[in-house]
Amino acid sequence: MLYNPPHFREQDRAVLDDHIRRMAFATLVTAGADGPIVSHLPMLLLPDPAPGGALIGHVARANPQWRQSDLDKPALAMFGGPHAYVSPQWYPGKREHGRVVPTWNYAVVHVTGRLTVLDDPDAVLDIVTRLTNVHEAGFATPWTVDDAPPEFVRAQLKGIVGLRLEIASVEGKLKLSQNRTPADREAVAAGLEERGDPPSSGVAGLMRGRPA
Repeated sequence: MLYNPPHFREQDRAVLDDHIRRMAFATLVTAGADGPIVSHLPMLLLPDPAPGGALIGHVARANPQWRQSDLDKPALAMFGGPHAYVSPQWYPGKREHGRVVPTWNYAVVHVTGRLTVLDDPDAVLDIVTRLTNVHEAGFATPWTVDDAPPEFVRAQLKGIVGLRLEIASVEGKLKLSQNRTPADREAVAAGLEERGDPPSSGVAGLMRGRPA
């Protein structure tokens, strides 16, 4: 369960799906006999089957997660986003009354559902091809799976297994100072922009893009 107060809760599925597509890299958690099993892997969001859709990805065959997970229990895929420290010195209230403390702003989306292992070569090839086409699309000359010799591709596919997570629920938490005053939010966004590092700039961008 994600601790998610109402003022940070994002329920617009289009916003959540956009976050998943932009972040693209998941922390996959499943239940094993000895506790949680975790992998980090790219996962691709598919709109079908409706209404929830699915996530697909793959792990190394040597990764024990696909063998040792209890597939009767829901899996969790977490898509993190930009995150940044928020200094209390940015709040106007520091100068007025001093009753301010540090915090952290961030964005995250949690996807839960039943996980299926796909060990059919054609199914695994389809996953690899879909992932490659999406992530190569921005290059001037995209690489495709067909660029590699077929026998090489077949050999590589033997070293991985496919995963498909049928989405049951999607939960988003965008903690972007929504619980603060408009003046505080503006000051935090400006402070993050002034820091200028990529995570801080990313959080500031999310803050600027959200309605007050």
